[in-house]
Amino acid sequence: MSIANNVNQVRQTIDAHRTDQAVTLIAVTKSVGPDVANALYAEGIRDFGENRPEGLLEKVEQLPPDAKFHFIGSLQTRKVRQIIDHVAAIHSLDRLSLAEEIDKRAQGVIDCFVQVNVSGEASKHGLEKEEVIPFIENCKQYPHVRIIGLMTMAPFTEDETVIRETFRNLRQLRDDVARHAYPHAPCTELSMGMSNDYTLAIEEGASFVRIGTVLVQ
Repeated sequence: MSIANNVNQVRQTIDAHRTDQAVTLIAVTKSVGPDVANALYAEGIRDFGENRPEGLLEKVEQLPPDAKFHFIGSLQTRKVRQIIDHVAAIHSLDRLSLAEEIDKRAQGVIDCFVQVNVSGEASKHGLEKEEVIPFIENCKQYPHVRIIGLMTMAPFTEDETVIRETFRNLRQLRDDVARHAYPHAPCTELSMGMSNDYTLAIEEGASFVRIGTVLVQ
């Protein structure tokens, strides 16, 4: 199947599953080169997800200037300076040392998602659910960090009940944070859902989905 057909099919699927929320499609291009990323751009994709600074910087150099880049992988503190001037959002804020480094290196305000390990799997990064609100409160000391939402990854399983519960728990936690009305953390967004489960994520309220395989296969 062609890139054009893939993009069209994913867009139609998103529209079929969303209700009234806007959904931003992030094309995850971590496993492909700039040629494929440019093919996605030609089909109207403007948001791209990378999980390594090197891959992100390569795409920045070779895509048009209006492409937006989302850092979606675990971010080492020492590598913040490499990407900070090139990202539309960081989806993996999970510790105060990272928030401090973002604040130190940023020229302006950086949109961030707090990564939450909703499922509690040892293999996944992110804060435990009970850690999220205290963490966000602590982030108020970093004026260049704006927390616009929460991010999670569901367990890799075919059990839709488990997947939905993960996404629903993140949405409920997002609502809990939003009720605090923190000036530095509006927390209106949900970054959740990948190629294998994005339809469920959208039905549970995702506003950003991170899709790779079904776009570039």
